[in-house]
Amino acid sequence: MKKEIIFVLLNGFADWEAAHTAVCLNAGVKPGREVKYIAKTLSLTKDPVISIGGFRVLPDYDIYSLPEDYAGLVLVGGDNWFSPEAESVIPLVEKMIRENKLVAGICNASVFLGVHGFLNHVKHTSNALEYLKHIAGEKYTGDALYIEKQAVRDDNIVTASGTAQLEFCREILYALNADEPEIIEESYSFYKNGFLLKGK
Repeated sequence: MKKEIIFVLLNGFADWEAAHTAVCLNAGVKPGREVKYIAKTLSLTKDPVISIGGFRVLPDYDIYSLPEDYAGLVLVGGDNWFSPEAESVIPLVEKMIRENKLVAGICNASVFLGVHGFLNHVKHTSNALEYLKHIAGEKYTGDALYIEKQAVRDDNIVTASGTAQLEFCREILYALNADEPEIIEESYSFYKNGFLLKGK
């Protein structure tokens, strides 16, 4: 049975930050390979959410109808992660961390994780350290663990800058053991560079 990965979409979400990861989970890292996961969407209500690019998405779940068992959360960046409404997501993140399951945040969603103290004890990245410190304020004390990379994985916590949708996807696939490492690297190389790894 496929395990659900929940993509959290707020109004003004960044389409490109979610798309590649959702495809690799929902259809397989490479065509013909085993599919272990299914991508589902969640928002604060079941009303449609509209992306920065104008895509209108009807969420599968709201925060009240989410099933008890799911394999991880992907927080998709966008314009509304600093709104009071976004704080409804905090208990979901806490649950995943308690259960040692995937929590992934990209762009402003990674900053959201910093604002609420989730990055203080794990290696992480974001859009820029100064930006993260400025927005997160005193609740963020993890600057010594900040890494200047496009995407960082520390156990089941994955963070990325807003320009790193492919790297974000790769680290999520590793965190979930979605396929063999060489297949994950082959997929990343193909979409990043337009060709397969040597000898493939």
